[in-house]
Amino acid sequence: QVQLVESGGGLVQTGDSLRLSCVVSFSTASRYGMGWFRQAPGKEREFVATINWAGDVTRYADSAKGRFTISKDNAKNTVYLQMNSLEPTDTAVYYCAYRRASTTGTMTTQYDYWGQGTQVTVSS
Repeated sequence: QVQLVESGGGLVQTGDSLRLSCVVSFSTASRYGMGWFRQAPGKEREFVATINWAGDVTRYADSAKGRFTISKDNAKNTVYLQMNSLEPTDTAVYYCAYRRASTTGTMTTQYDYWGQGTQVTVSS
């Protein structure tokens, strides 16, 4: 069973930065794509960023472009989401997701496993 463990969330102020991490254990695929999604109270889970296995292709939601950066360290089985210039509208539970394909994915249905989520709260 693939396990994903996120960390790095917290309470910050507008304009601050956070780096989220997601460690992948017991991968069933030799190469896999990863994504970050978020869900605010009362809203649907939405795409934030995704990266392919090689780490050379990334895609971002419009809300994340220019502020967030997804990256990965395959040797550590870890994916990161660097978030800068945070705004109150970024407040949500952030989830990392794993898909048994080496390419990127922007839809929740493209992912096979999910982490438990980490809370990010941005105060104004």
